[in-house]
Amino acid sequence: MKVFHSINSFKAEKKTIITIGTFDGVHLGHQSILKKVIDQARANNSESTVLTFFPHPRMVLQQDCDIKLLNTIEEKTFLLRQLGVDNLIIHPFDLEFSRLSAEEFVTQVLVEKLNIGKIIIGYDHRFGRNRTATIDDLIAFGEKYNFTVSQISAKEIDEIAISSTKIRKALEEGDVALAKSYLGNPYFITGQVIEGKRIGRTIQFPTANLQPTENYKLIPKIGAYIITADIDNQIVNGMLNIGYNPTLSNDNISIEAHFFNFDGNLYQKTIKVNFLERIRNEQKFDTLEHLKEQLKHDKLYALNYFEKNA
Repeated sequence: MKVFHSINSFKAEKKTIITIGTFDGVHLGHQSILKKVIDQARANNSESTVLTFFPHPRMVLQQDCDIKLLNTIEEKTFLLRQLGVDNLIIHPFDLEFSRLSAEEFVTQVLVEKLNIGKIIIGYDHRFGRNRTATIDDLIAFGEKYNFTVSQISAKEIDEIAISSTKIRKALEEGDVALAKSYLGNPYFITGQVIEGKRIGRTIQFPTANLQPTENYKLIPKIGAYIITADIDNQIVNGMLNIGYNPTLSNDNISIEAHFFNFDGNLYQKTIKVNFLERIRNEQKFDTLEHLKEQLKHDKLYALNYFEKNA
């Protein structure tokens, strides 16, 4: 997959079959649309092309927006590459771009820059300045500028919206297993391992403190989880706690992972953590010894999980 960080740097060797969207999560609903784009591009000797935007348009147009996303742009790129998309264009979204009229967007972007042959898009897609143009306008532009428009049905669009809502709700409630059923893969976060207080070492549960790469990334509900992690191309089993460490009276939220079958220096490494199942809520313990006993129970629970799902 070729990645372009502006429509201006993209040059199509062939006609393109395009879809446009944020595709946050790249969940099963998104995957069904993207598969259509990929399959039709291959069948028509064209290039499958995804046009997305960063920052998220709501971050630009709604200044007080505190949107949390399922994917960072790097994570989304990783997921789209796995699906087999030919081209990903991540165009910077700003006020100037948002002011393009519908016809300017079609001529300057779709026709001149992207060499469009076909667009696969939702029936309710709106575009152009103030999002005033509709799918009917897009079809009319297609007839005028020689490209076709394939509409994604209301049923499919509704399912996608429901999936996105349910994924967010599931993660906010800590139900990472349900989120996985909509995503098709475990929900994951990517972060750098940073220096912690090293208290875990004193109770034989050393942890890696993870700092997510972006602050707009949605973090699951506070609590303890069963995880795997990708570390230096090795899959490592473990458990992870999201919370304030009330036993230690922490003021800031932390994400700390304890790995079962890894012994090495992780400081400054960037790792990917996959959430498999929730173990429990965060608890406050009277002593570090009581915390240690609970962690032993958590580890046993997690090891049983991995044994059952081997």
